Amino acid sequence: MAEPLMRIEVVYAAIDRQLLLEVQVAHGTTLRAALLASGLGEHFCELDLATCPVGIFGRQASAPGRHVLQEGDRIEVYRPLLADPKEVRRLRAAKAAQARKAEG
Repeated sequence: MAEPLMRIEVVYAAIDRQLLLEVQVAHGTTLRAALLASGLGEHFCELDLATCPVGIFGRQASAPGRHVLQEGDRIEVYRPLLADPKEVRRLRAAKAAQARKAEG
């Protein structure tokens, strides 16, 4: 008798919309295989599901092609950052320093 399928979730948040898919996969399915089978690419054609950064419950997966999923896992697909957070903080601090200097 075949093993029952397990349920996982696949989530992605684009700038203008979000999607959460519930997917049933066989036990032993890898993260990347489940992502490719999820149908997410049909909703977000700009995503390269074979190479995009992904994680489970907020922890980035270093080897999604080898990571075997467990019942209830939530695959998160990450977007590239538009700006480097360190650079943004540096620019904000420089602007604040310049404003203090102009006041004083």
